[in-house]
Amino acid sequence: MTQPVQFRQGVLIALLTGAQAVLPALVAVASLYATTIAFGSQFDPRSSGIVVVAVVCLVLIQPPREVTAQLTSPRVSAVVDVLFRWFLILAVLLGIAYVTKSPLQAYPRRVFLTWAVSTPVVLIVATLAMQEFMRRFLMNAFEARIAIIAGYNSSSLELARRLKKNPGMRLEVAGFFDDRSSDRLGMESDAKLIAPLADLGAYVKQHRTDVIFIALPIRHVKRVMNLLDDLRDTTASIYYVPDIFVFDLIQARSGEIQGIPVVAMCETPFYGYRGVTKRLTDIVLSLAILLLLLPLLSVVALAVKFSSPGPVIFKQRRYGLDGREIAVYKFRTMTVTEDGAQIRQASKTDSRITRIGGILRRSSLDELPQLINVLQGRMSLVGPRPHAVAHNEEYRKLIKGYMVRHKVLPGITGLAQVNGCRGETSQLEEMEARVNYDLDYLRRWTPMLDIKIILMTVVKVFRDDKAY
Repeated sequence: MTQPVQFRQGVLIALLTGAQAVLPALVAVASLYATTIAFGSQFDPRSSGIVVVAVVCLVLIQPPREVTAQLTSPRVSAVVDVLFRWFLILAVLLGIAYVTKSPLQAYPRRVFLTWAVSTPVVLIVATLAMQEFMRRFLMNAFEARIAIIAGYNSSSLELARRLKKNPGMRLEVAGFFDDRSSDRLGMESDAKLIAPLADLGAYVKQHRTDVIFIALPIRHVKRVMNLLDDLRDTTASIYYVPDIFVFDLIQARSGEIQGIPVVAMCETPFYGYRGVTKRLTDIVLSLAILLLLLPLLSVVALAVKFSSPGPVIFKQRRYGLDGREIAVYKFRTMTVTEDGAQIRQASKTDSRITRIGGILRRSSLDELPQLINVLQGRMSLVGPRPHAVAHNEEYRKLIKGYMVRHKVLPGITGLAQVNGCRGETSQLEEMEARVNYDLDYLRRWTPMLDIKIILMTVVKVFRDDKAY
């Protein structure tokens, strides 16, 4: 969407984007060759093909972002992106090696491990160098285009700010058109009011204008149509900027359905390759944790069994993805197994909690059976914590946007839990805080956020005094 705004030389952009796409494959193969030579091993040319196939598959699953986004993204973001892609490439290669007699299996273990560790370092250097080259080349190769904005509001002001902060966009905002005075608008000091909206057409004919952003409210459809009529006699590119900041958007993005443009205003973050990445991560990590903690799980199960009468595993109905009921597993920590229309939350001095149950709840060991829920696809390692059905039905009537948290799989841990929102919610404000964190998780999800939450959860287990 943004490329036509900035660059008209589509062939050059395509070539540069293609160079970025093949760079990881070239670096990976060159690194493998250099590593084998350094260790005195024999390089097998067939392994190059497998590496290239793995990289190509990754590109197909996770398409590279637009070249303009690459130019303007922070270096830290680029480093994280490279590391994340490389770990996925390794996962694909290990999968190929596992199901086939891959030439990669012929390499000594020290060669493969050295290659796996050293290649991302080379990739990071090559990626940052490529970005810097493209940024400088494009900024010198293309003259900045001049833009004006019709309508002064939060959306248009934010657009102007972002264009100014990112010179690689090669787009300069000459000013705003609005019928209100600068004093009435409360216009920022670095913003320029050119003229009323009625003068926009005449201004474009007299001054060089490459791009026009129309940022009038949706309710002013008639005014937008009049502006379009006035601008039909110009060659400027015209874009409509909806005032999205008046809405509470979750994973907003534009697209089309059978040629009809649509804007997603509330959607799951796990679409396309994101969903695949999330699910693969859940399966690999939950399976690894289960195998690693199998002896501990056995000891806990025996302790629960002999500590008090009742089942070892407590199953409770909770709401999962899209608000559908699921059965969530936990080690039983109470003398009761409540799962009815009325459920009393556990309190700090709750007499229903067994002696072993208190230890399990404080250490969060009672949650470990939910790793089975993750393998079943009913839960995720990270996501909004599921509440009992009775509590869901209570709070969905009291808290605005409560059910939006069910746009994703519930998690064993989540953003709310690592920010202290655990334990009893005796006040409505406490549950509202949890929900706000859950919705914030949906808005800004990234794989790195999941990793951060998992690491913070491990730390919180030893420091949290709200689990009881």
